[in-house]
Amino acid sequence: TVRASLEALQNWGRPQRVMLLALVDRGHRELPIQPDFCGRVVPTRRSETIELRLRDVDGEEGVFLRRLSRPTWARRRGSGPCSDRRPRSPEASG
Repeated sequence: TVRASLEALQNWGRPQRVMLLALVDRGHRELPIQPDFCGRVVPTRRSETIELRLRDVDGEEGVFLRRLSRPTWARRRGSGPCSDRRPRSPEASG
């Protein structure tokens, strides 16, 4: 991430200037940091990711938009680590 990169740069000393290059800018900023140079802006949902594939490494070349699969716990309504819902009793549904 950009934040991790900035922290790593600090280990070398305080830089006079830092410039950021992004091949693909998806938005979704957590910090008020924007790239100085950007190859392409591709607005995405949080459930989507950009995948860069290189022929020498992956056997194909390109930039792909992928949908992230939802975790199993998120597929069932009312279950999972963030759920405060309790199963309904048969009496409550009458």
